[in-house]
Amino acid sequence: MSAPRLVDSHCHLDFPDFAEELPAVVARAAAAGVTRMVTICTRLRHEPKVRAIAEAFDGVFYAAGTHPMNAAAEPLASVEQLVALARHPKFVGIGETGLDYHYTAESAAAQQESLRIHIEAARRTGLPLIIHARDADEDMARILSDEHRAGAYACVMHCFSSGEALARAALDLGFYLSVSGIAAFPKSGTLREIFAAAPLDRLLVETDAPYLAPPPHRGKRNEPAYVAHTAAAMAAHLGLDAAGFAARTTANFDRLFAKAARSGEEAAA
Repeated sequence: MSAPRLVDSHCHLDFPDFAEELPAVVARAAAAGVTRMVTICTRLRHEPKVRAIAEAFDGVFYAAGTHPMNAAAEPLASVEQLVALARHPKFVGIGETGLDYHYTAESAAAQQESLRIHIEAARRTGLPLIIHARDADEDMARILSDEHRAGAYACVMHCFSSGEALARAALDLGFYLSVSGIAAFPKSGTLREIFAAAPLDRLLVETDAPYLAPPPHRGKRNEPAYVAHTAAAMAAHLGLDAAGFAARTTANFDRLFAKAARSGEEAAA
């Protein structure tokens, strides 16, 4: 029986961890049923390299933005710059952006300014915003809500590992939560319950590769193929079969990342 078809909605294929074997990494993903993936650019000066990876592989799409931990060190992005990048046929999301006060709280003001720029770009392009949130739940919920009242936009809370209040705030805005390998860790019971309480049609799965490999690869380099382990663990927790959970999360991805879905349909035609 073939593996369930999955999408790795967030990975970093341009990172040096994959430099020597990228074709093999993509091939292993396909063998595991991961037919599409979104590789994320975290510094806009690296966008040409990330774009080239997406152009080189049929099932790879990309997004670009300024990671919050880079917000003070990199030139501030402009809305126009992000909108221009979005014209590429394989550019499917804005970010990742967000707030990270764990290591970089001193740049909170720059992070917030950068986040608002990315939100406006998501509004103008109609592409989903990709959010990184760590130790900034209150500010994150406030900014996302305030900005949504000013003009709607779509969003995924990537690698969601924050608290229940931020999860509820995001879901109330119509946003999606993305399940990473953290949800498969034995001590992540509280996080699994947050996902279990969310509507099934608002969940995505991802690796955040090369980080956060799920069991049985925990502590090793993560790669897109391993999203199958995360999906299987979450499906088991929800009492679903792996194929059914894969089908639901893939349909969710296609709804949120509609540009990637259309591209796939055109390629198959």
